[in-house]
Amino acid sequence: MPEISVVVPLYNKAAYIDRCLTSILGQTGVNFEVLVVDDGSSDNGASLVLEHRDPRIRLIRQENAGPGRARNRGAEEARAPYLAFLDADDVWHSNFLSESLAFVRVHPTVAALTWGLQLEPRGVTTERQWKGSGIPEGPFRAGPNTSAAVIVSMLTVMLPSCTVHERRSFLAAGGFYDKNRCLFSEDAYLYLRLLMQHSVAFQPRPLAIRYEDASELAVQRDGMRQVEPFLLDPESIYRDTPVPMRHLLGAVLTRRALKTATVCGYWGKSAMARMLVKRFMQPQDIIARYGISALMSCVGVTAILGWTHRNVLQSLLPSGERV
Repeated sequence: MPEISVVVPLYNKAAYIDRCLTSILGQTGVNFEVLVVDDGSSDNGASLVLEHRDPRIRLIRQENAGPGRARNRGAEEARAPYLAFLDADDVWHSNFLSESLAFVRVHPTVAALTWGLQLEPRGVTTERQWKGSGIPEGPFRAGPNTSAAVIVSMLTVMLPSCTVHERRSFLAAGGFYDKNRCLFSEDAYLYLRLLMQHSVAFQPRPLAIRYEDASELAVQRDGMRQVEPFLLDPESIYRDTPVPMRHLLGAVLTRRALKTATVCGYWGKSAMARMLVKRFMQPQDIIARYGISALMSCVGVTAILGWTHRNVLQSLLPSGERV
């Protein structure tokens, strides 16, 4: 029986899947299985998986349903008590699994453990970001008086490729958000639920490597990303959050909603900005960060500023300095 199950969602990542699997198969001191879930790819990535001919690797095929459903499918078919997720374009250092299992065995009440990241090709790590955002090292359990800003910071660093889960709590929380083929922040929906209900842990050491040049989310876009599902569909999170924690949950959602409303305004999505403001903003939040800009987004003022920034100010910068 494997000690930990590794789940790899695969969708049109033939250029990177060998590198990913090589880093998994190079893990030392751990008995593991690998479940690669081909999410309806149109390239030859699945064939490359089969070429490894390693008995620890299982290939699962499904129609395209998005990364959340692919990871959940692997978790459902996993046999080990712990889960680790690795995106097909990311890799781990050879001690990622052994260090993770050693930690969770010492701290068995932890539902999830998140490690730091090494970001390539920039050659930087997330350690400095962690220290500046108030994220504690080691086991952590949020309480009613926990700062909403700290929870928001945690949501930015809890990513699938650097987080290990206790399988029972993962399944009990419903896994990743997988409705409507969600492509953005499907992981944060799960992590917010876990932060409101369980102990988690953070270790800033960068044992996972994220290749930003291979990730769609790192590629510059001509429009805004999807709105976070925990802002569009927060009801089940509220329902399952213990009553003493619901005020903190509301503060976290408001903090994220104000920022997202501002982004919506920048891209001319005033109707969505109004929905978020109406749903999450209270009168006292006008003095909060993004409070005024969120209100401006509701009436289209931010859209004018956004258009000016994209089409006028950006054109005046050298191409290498544009954002």
